[in-house]
Amino acid sequence: MAWVTSSAWRCSAPSPAIPGDGGPRPDRHQCNRDTRRSPGAAAMIIVVSGPGGVGKGTVVRRLIAGDPGLWLSRSWTTRAPRPGEASDAYEFVTRSRFEQRIEAGGFLEYAEFLGDLYGTPVPEDVDGSDLLLEIDVQGAAQVAERYPEALLVLLVTPSDEVQRQRLEARGDTPDQVARRMAKAAEEIAAATALGAHVVVNDDLDDAVAELAAVIDAARRSR
Repeated sequence: MAWVTSSAWRCSAPSPAIPGDGGPRPDRHQCNRDTRRSPGAAAMIIVVSGPGGVGKGTVVRRLIAGDPGLWLSRSWTTRAPRPGEASDAYEFVTRSRFEQRIEAGGFLEYAEFLGDLYGTPVPEDVDGSDLLLEIDVQGAAQVAERYPEALLVLLVTPSDEVQRQRLEARGDTPDQVARRMAKAAEEIAAATALGAHVVVNDDLDDAVAELAAVIDAARRSR
């Protein structure tokens, strides 16, 4: 494995994400269930991806609130914040700053989606936790190629209409909704081809419980 436990994450080599729902995305939580790994245990990389509007941000925040053994990486993006979006939802940067970080090998993965760049910075210190990435399907494919042992999860809505409603509710313009809807089928097909576990986000509590069960099963099997 390229990732190991220590006082900092290490990457075997420098290596060269999709909007959430605008809520705060804290990096760590002190919560109820102790799932942190023992010293020396190998870290796990967990990738939660899916089309826009499936509720990745909401599900992930609820998940990490109950699992202190997860460390959520905050993605970078060149897109502008949405109205009412929390300032820490992403690291909002200029394209030139993003490209400078690419040149420096500062991203675990990055991709361009509908004209904007999204990327996951190489983690520096996760304090003995498993790394959770909330990224788009393009990014998930990059992580899977570099780290084939990563756990991939695809979050989807129960129907296209539900996805459309969620996109509209979070403030996407009609053009953005149309573009994301058109891209969704391609993203789902790509993630399925990668062998991702599929979780349907119909009921939030059920989706979070299913995702937690997938992660727990992967931990037990290692």
